[in-house]
Amino acid sequence: MKVGKNVQIFLVGGAVRDQLLGIPSHDKDWVVVGGSPESMLEQGFRSVGQDFPVFLHAKTQEEYALARTERKTGQGYNGFECFYAPDVTLDEDLARRDLTINAIAQSKDGTLHDPYHGQKDLQQRVLRHVSPAFSEDPLRVLRVARFAAKLASFHFKIAPETMQLMKEIVVSGALEHLTAERVWQEWHKSLTTSAPHIFLQVLRQCGALNVILPEINALFGVPQPEKWHPEIDTGIHTLMVAEQASTLSSEVSVRFAAQVHDLGKGVTPETEWPSHKMHCHTGIKLIKQLCSRIKVPNDCRDLALLVCQHHSNVHRASELKPATVLKLLNQIDAWRKPTRFEQILLCCQADHQGRKGLEHLPYLPKMIMNAYYQAANAIDVQSIISQGFSGKAIRDELDNQRIEAIAKCKNLLVTSKKNHDL
Repeated sequence: MKVGKNVQIFLVGGAVRDQLLGIPSHDKDWVVVGGSPESMLEQGFRSVGQDFPVFLHAKTQEEYALARTERKTGQGYNGFECFYAPDVTLDEDLARRDLTINAIAQSKDGTLHDPYHGQKDLQQRVLRHVSPAFSEDPLRVLRVARFAAKLASFHFKIAPETMQLMKEIVVSGALEHLTAERVWQEWHKSLTTSAPHIFLQVLRQCGALNVILPEINALFGVPQPEKWHPEIDTGIHTLMVAEQASTLSSEVSVRFAAQVHDLGKGVTPETEWPSHKMHCHTGIKLIKQLCSRIKVPNDCRDLALLVCQHHSNVHRASELKPATVLKLLNQIDAWRKPTRFEQILLCCQADHQGRKGLEHLPYLPKMIMNAYYQAANAIDVQSIISQGFSGKAIRDELDNQRIEAIAKCKNLLVTSKKNHDL
């Protein structure tokens, strides 16, 4: 598809960056220099941009945006005045981008256009802002944190002058104008990276975590019993749990739940430190509060609430009475939602292994809870009905038989452990 004479098309942004880093890129964005909305429509492109001219290619559905400049006119993500015209140059368009590594363009013949030295920063593994205009968009603080998480395996560092700008944006109060949707979008994207904990770490470093996610920020500096938590600091523990969760599961809901499971420790009275006996209960309100404010999807919220409520009991699986085990399995609805049960166990494993020096210890409660579940789930409801039970009596008998099955399973596990110890 052609877009007219005297028009140049360049591949830009993440596709060029990822190509130069040798990693897969799923989306391609193009910038059109010398074009106009009329010429794009005439060539069969479909207009989709509300605030600035973006068009979809009829066949590939890839985005083509007219070269543009932007000027800050108000607060928030939408407080920009966009200017586009055929005489806007490629360099002017690239100048409005956030980081130098995202401001590299590639022409159709493969030639790279790099006016802001993004290739050098790629080679030196530096996240650096393109221009002072970086400060005009507070969302870029979260974007830099997310890129730090995305590129953690390449050991990228944030340029000192960029970190300073991020801190200044935080102090200015501009982050308070970000919409919940934008905040969750960046947090969600960070949860799909190889190192979600880096996102939180960078936000903490520049002061943004206290503005965006104060419930998580409150965990830093709060001590835990050294006997169980050699890392002591609850905030450090949270980062470690987030890191462990990312190695155990690629599911966003699991990674999210792992990051917020200990929020209750952030409100424990100092007089009770380092103990946090009520954190499984106090954390429920905080998770609901956070999820409502940031508009977190229900699947993430619901899993997080269950992990918060039950993780301490799961850790104590070998000590629980059979009736308590059944109550736990009923409360998380393991019978109808076995996948969610597995997700809860993964979060608990991340919590267990997210401790200094204990990262590689096996998590026996997961094996024990799975054994209890398999034993209890093997009870046949139809067999109970065929014995003449009806109405509420069916549920009562089912519970009784499941408790008995869990008790037998527990005895077998204890006997097996004793034999192993001998």
